[in-house]
Amino acid sequence: MQIKRLIGINGGTFDPIHFGHLRPALEVLNALHLDEVRFIPAYRPVHRDTPQVSAEQRCEMIELAIHNQPKFKLDRIEIELGGPSYTVNTLRALKEREPDATFVLMMGSDAFAKFDTWHDWKGILALANLVVTHRPGEPMPSEGEIGRLFHQRWVPNLTQDAGQILDLPITQLDLSATALRSYLSHGDSVDYLMPESVARYIKEHQLYQ
Repeated sequence: MQIKRLIGINGGTFDPIHFGHLRPALEVLNALHLDEVRFIPAYRPVHRDTPQVSAEQRCEMIELAIHNQPKFKLDRIEIELGGPSYTVNTLRALKEREPDATFVLMMGSDAFAKFDTWHDWKGILALANLVVTHRPGEPMPSEGEIGRLFHQRWVPNLTQDAGQILDLPITQLDLSATALRSYLSHGDSVDYLMPESVARYIKEHQLYQ
């Protein structure tokens, strides 16, 4: 079948957004020739702590971070849906809104290793393809449920609307929002870890103090 409009899905708390979110998204965008990448902040994350700042502030930081990349978009769908942010529900809502789009869910290898514990993970694969990002040379899972899934669903190129898995070596930055919040709470510099516009916003609004 012919692939339709290709949209990357980059979900997370983005508490706050940083270069560890942005650089991999850019490499996926370019490698897969996506039409765009959606940054979708979770309203109420299921597997993480409650974000320290409001949903609106996280959205504003994302908008500042992606301002200069026209193919990066903020999508507030999980905030509009409310409640716990389950990926399968997000994808269903996106599919209803845009039935002619093909969605590519981005996740790191750590998240993929636990993918079979996600809520209705088979439903996710019925709605989207996956791209698993990893460090160059890092082996992909070969054992257990995830190893079997990867072996069965891996493809070199996307040819279907959903259910396929790609892996992509990327420039993976060893950077976490947890570490950034620690730096910010201690007044340490976050230069070269996040866009300057986001750092200014955090300082102006006295976030993560």
